[in-house]
Amino acid sequence: MSGVLSAAGDLRRLAVRGLRREVRVLDGLIVNIVLPVIIMVVFVYVFGGAITTGSSGLAYIDFAVPAVLLMSGGYGAALTAVNVADDMTGGMIDRFRTLPIGGWVVPAGHVVASVVRNVAACAFALVAAVILGFRPDATLAGWALVLGLVAAYVLAMSSLAVLWGLLVRSTQAAGAFSFVVLFLPYLSDGVVPAETMPSLLRDFASNQPITPIVVTLRALLQGEPVGSPGVVAALWLAGVVAVSVPIAAVLFRRRTSA
Repeated sequence: MSGVLSAAGDLRRLAVRGLRREVRVLDGLIVNIVLPVIIMVVFVYVFGGAITTGSSGLAYIDFAVPAVLLMSGGYGAALTAVNVADDMTGGMIDRFRTLPIGGWVVPAGHVVASVVRNVAACAFALVAAVILGFRPDATLAGWALVLGLVAAYVLAMSSLAVLWGLLVRSTQAAGAFSFVVLFLPYLSDGVVPAETMPSLLRDFASNQPITPIVVTLRALLQGEPVGSPGVVAALWLAGVVAVSVPIAAVLFRRRTSA
């Protein structure tokens, strides 16, 4: 029991370290506060007047908010790869080796800090959307599920980011992961209806993991039944975490035991 409490305390301290590092870096503050608001403004005022939402019949802001939430949280979560790579190449791991902490706590601390930081970033984006005219009809239970789904998405992207940060050998290479996560929602049903895309892109957009997550968030925010996309979204997210976490743990042990 004492070992569990000690590990929990180490995890908390490393998560706080990650959050403090972001606060002290101007780029981190911009990503976490300003970027979600800018993305929301661009989608509403630049894209909103030119894109129709197809058979959904929603106003564009109601259609696009779920995708913007995922972009805001996912992009920040992807930057966790840079933090991990920086620890691995900058000598911080050598310091951690001198401390009586479990090795798994180091990457886990990055993940916890990322979830807290980027769920908050999504909240900024949602507030901006409401200011710009978004009027959700979610129930209290629906809001709880929205929070859980966004947190699960950030958790999955953070876990993948840790894995990527351990695979590459420089912070520059680690940063490439953020571009993949940022642009993947564009090739889904999140920004434009998949039904309006050419056949090849439509097939990809309809079957890639971001689409069921977006569709589920959209239904929850509109107070509508979730249906099968909710199950598919949960399976995708659980699968990503289940695969990436043990692989990351193995990679971390190998790199720190060398």
